[in-house]
Amino acid sequence: MALFLEFFLQQWVLFAALLAVVVMLVVHEARKSGPSLTPQQAINLVNAEEGVFVDLRDAAEYKAGHIVDAVHIPAAKLGARVDELDRFRQRPVVLVCKMGQSAGAAGKQLKAAGFEKVYKMGGGMMEWGNLQLPTVK
Repeated sequence: MALFLEFFLQQWVLFAALLAVVVMLVVHEARKSGPSLTPQQAINLVNAEEGVFVDLRDAAEYKAGHIVDAVHIPAAKLGARVDELDRFRQRPVVLVCKMGQSAGAAGKQLKAAGFEKVYKMGGGMMEWGNLQLPTVK
């Protein structure tokens, strides 16, 4: 440990540069997939701008309970079924997955397909359920 501390003190510029690069990478990747919204922010955005929730979970999870009027497109099939969302190209598209972690990849796909307003819901359906927001079966 003493050697590491000594190395760190001698090479603090390298450590600072490494930290800066890691922060820039994380910020860049987060921006490519779209900003993250809380469930309340997502509801407000979809209602105000006539957007849509896109549920990326598998069929069994979707049937167990989903957001009212959500479009169900499993994440694995998004590339083949992106044309189902064409009418929402200029409107907000909020991606919802189970825990809010796999929506990023889908967001990158939609942005590459020309969608302008792509967001991911932080916490996914787990957070939606924790807030006791309504779902339908």
